[in-house]
Parts: sequence; structure tokens; C-alpha cells
Amino acid sequence: MLSGLLLAAAFPPLDLGPLALVALAPLLWAWRDAGPRAAALYGGVAGVVFFGILVEWSRYFGLVAFVPFVLFLSTWWMLAGAVAGWLGRRGLTAAPVVAALWVVVEAGRGRVPFGGFPWGDVGYAFHDWGVARSVAAWGGVPLVSWLAVVVNGLVLDSALAWVRGHRPRSWRPRSGRVLVRPLAGVVAVLLAAVAATAARPHLTATGRLRVALVQGNDRNRNLTPEEVRDRYLVRNHLRLAGNITGPVDLIVLPESSLDADPRQDPGLDMALSGLAGGQHADVLAGGNIPASHDRLYNAVFHYTPQSTDPANPTGTGRTAELYRKRHLVPFGEYVPWRSELSFIDALQAVPTDYEPGPGPTVFSIAGHRVGTLICFESAFAPLARQYARRGADTLVVLTNNRSYRRSANSAQHLAMGQFRAAETGRPLLQAAISGISALVDHTGRVQARTALFVPTVLVGEVATYRGRTPYTVLGDWIVAVSALLLAGGVAAACRRRPLDHPGGERRARPVLDSRR
Repeated sequence: MLSGLLLAAAFPPLDLGPLALVALAPLLWAWRDAGPRAAALYGGVAGVVFFGILVEWSRYFGLVAFVPFVLFLSTWWMLAGAVAGWLGRRGLTAAPVVAALWVVVEAGRGRVPFGGFPWGDVGYAFHDWGVARSVAAWGGVPLVSWLAVVVNGLVLDSALAWVRGHRPRSWRPRSGRVLVRPLAGVVAVLLAAVAATAARPHLTATGRLRVALVQGNDRNRNLTPEEVRDRYLVRNHLRLAGNITGPVDLIVLPESSLDADPRQDPGLDMALSGLAGGQHADVLAGGNIPASHDRLYNAVFHYTPQSTDPANPTGTGRTAELYRKRHLVPFGEYVPWRSELSFIDALQAVPTDYEPGPGPTVFSIAGHRVGTLICFESAFAPLARQYARRGADTLVVLTNNRSYRRSANSAQHLAMGQFRAAETGRPLLQAAISGISALVDHTGRVQARTALFVPTVLVGEVATYRGRTPYTVLGDWIVAVSALLLAGGVAAACRRRPLDHPGGERRARPVLDSRR
């Protein structure tokens, strides 16, 4: 429970990132002598505490969503505990092996089922640490997680060595560890992180992009039928965008800012064309459009101050470029096993399933190449990597987190965006319909951000880059290395007898000296 509480405090809203360097030590200590069953139980309890706090914002969809969600996420910590307990019974508690186990389990949770849920990976706790983001350029968030868990293990080893060194002499186990070795390991990890910062990959500057991110929803509630009929969201965003005074290259209207398909709504199409022409800027705007089989696409439209229509070469207008969201939110944008789960009334809040889009779209904007992600997609590094590999020099995230009110969801979401920027070496522009909107530079540092539910236009400038970081080229190589390291640990453990086996080697136990 202590580990769950401490790690949760390392994430927004408390955001005490350094706690993640010690938060897992109590759990790792409990796992060492527990055995598989008890260690799985300890992992489950820690996971319930951690995820119960981290994703408390899912309560807005009712207990029918919150309870199964937290229990499901906690099962991954149970799995980690079962393996760690089995290894521990065979005397294999080395910090690098336990960290490899943790990274493999996080990788599994980030991929299955339904595409995974990487929210809460340990590495994200360090989103405001420049050195951690520099490490991510070499190995992504998994490398940051691995190093953090290694430090937790070494801190535990140091604490145990110190305690053993201060016990009465007759209580000291003969095989006690010295304090120097784990402390040297911590220093080695810190030096590796500093080296990653000093040797940050070289990127080629491609110029600067002046942007305006429009945040137009100040309603911390569902819109009333009158507001929907009055087209409150689209009118508010167009009004704010029309009041931009300084010169900008790109205006971004966030996810769900459009209430209709502009290809079928001439008035909306004309308004967006007028905005692009009036501000002499490209416009990206998010909305829903029809898909096959009565489904929907979550899409991004591109408007340019110079039309691509041969019949109107001097005018403004919508281009043929269209991005459709590829990684959908299960039980949010579609319902798996809808017919089998029809008895759950809460699922009626998702009356229509969305369809995943066909692939990435790189927009040409003011001499730059821009890749867009929609909301949940920014939690998945491979999607951002794909844009960097295709030559995009800027990432844009259009999102709508209004359903999560004033919870920590928006801050947690932005933290993941910081790592997408650092991993790829690209600036990231997050336009949120009700906040948090932000300008993030290519190192993952937040240049400017907005408050929640404050109608505003965030205007700023970011430096753009091309080139490939090691992570862009190699991807999650640390996951593959961790899998090999864990497999080696399991193979070594299989050749050992459990320490509590009758024919095995027993742990030294303190024995009272009768002469004292």
C-alpha cells in the first residue's frame, strides 16, 4: 500500500516525480521472501492503491467503469509479483533483473488487450526532469522506467545493507552485503543519465513555426440542448480564432471543436476557409465524419490560405488532406463485444462505434511537415515515431478531455506528450478543447500552457527539427533487451532449488546467543 501511495504521489496532481526513485522499494522488499502467491497478492494491493488514485477520473463514468478498470490494471502488477516472488524464492533478486521484469510487464499492459493502456508507466513520473527526457531520446519511456526501477532496487539493497551493518554482531547474517556495491550502482545509473544528456542526438533545425492553439470550451458540464442547437462550441472557437491579432502560420481548433462535417455543411466550410484566408494561416480542425456501416471517423481537416482547387487557385479552402484517428479508445469510442455486454446500461453512452483510420497523414504547413495525433493516440510512442520517420518536423495533438472535468487527467496527458516530443526530437503542440493546451519544445520542456476551462488562444513560436533520434530509429529496444535479461534470469533460477526447499539452501536466520 505504501508503494502504491508513494508512486501515485509522483504523478499529477501532486506530481512529486523524485518519489518514483524510492516508491517501489517497499513493494520490492515484500516480494523478496514472499513466494509467487503472496507476492502476487502484494502486487495486486499495491496496484489497486496506485491505479485507484491515478485513474480516479474514470469515476465520472460510474463505478461500473472505475472498479473493473482499476482491477484490470492491477492484474499486471499481480503478474509481476508472481514472477518476482518465484525468482526471489530462488535467490534471484538483482535489481537489473527485477527492472527488466517490470519493463516487460509495462510493455504488455501498453499493448494488450484492445491496443493497451500505457498510462502510469513509471517513466512518466519524470516528465519534468530534463535528464530523464534526454534518456528517452535514446530508449523511450521504457528505458526511463528500467533505470528508475533499478534505482529502487539499489536503494532497497543499500537500506538492507545498512540495517544489517548496524545490528548486534551476533544477529548479522554471514552473507550480508556491503553498502558500497548498491551505492555504486546508483552512481552508475546517474552517470549514465548525465551521459545521455551530454550526448543528446544531433538534429537539424528546419526553422520556426508560429502557432495559435484555440481553447474554447468553458463549460465544466455537458452542454444543454439549447447550447447544442446554438452551436456553442464551433461558434466560440471560430470567434476566438477570428480575434487573433499577431501573424501566425498555423491555427489549431481542437478535437470535437467542429459539430458537423464541413464537406456536407457549406456554412461551416466557408467559415473555416474564411478563417484561413483572413488570418493568412493554415488551419487544422477536429470533428467527426461518417464512416462505413453507420460508424464514425474522428478526423482532422486541413484548410490553407491558398486553395488547392484548380478552379479557384487564388482563393482559400479545404485541402484533400484528411487525418482519421487510428488508435481508438475501447469503451469510449467503440464497445468491444457490444451485443454480449448490452445488459450494461452505462454503455449506452457510446451509441455509435468509431472506425479506425487507414494510416498517418503528414500535412504541409508553411514550409513545415506536421503530423497529427488525436487525444489518446499521444499515449502511444510508435505513432509519434512513425511521423518522425516520415519526415514530420512538428507534432500536433488535438484533444478533448472535458469529460474528466478538473481531475489530473489533463496534466497526466500532457506529461505523456512531453515524452513524445523528447523521444522524437520534435516540438509538440497540444490543443485541448477545455485545457490543458500547451507548447512543448523538442526536448519535452513545456514553454507555455493554459488553465482548465478558460477560453483562450495560446499563441507562441516553436523551433522545428528533422533528423532521427536513436529511439526514432530503434524503437523499444530496451523492451527486447529486458525480455532477454528476464529470460536469462528465469533460466538461471530454474537451475536453483527454492531456498525453503528441504534440500535447498536456507537463508541465515538471527539466533539469540544464550550466553548473552
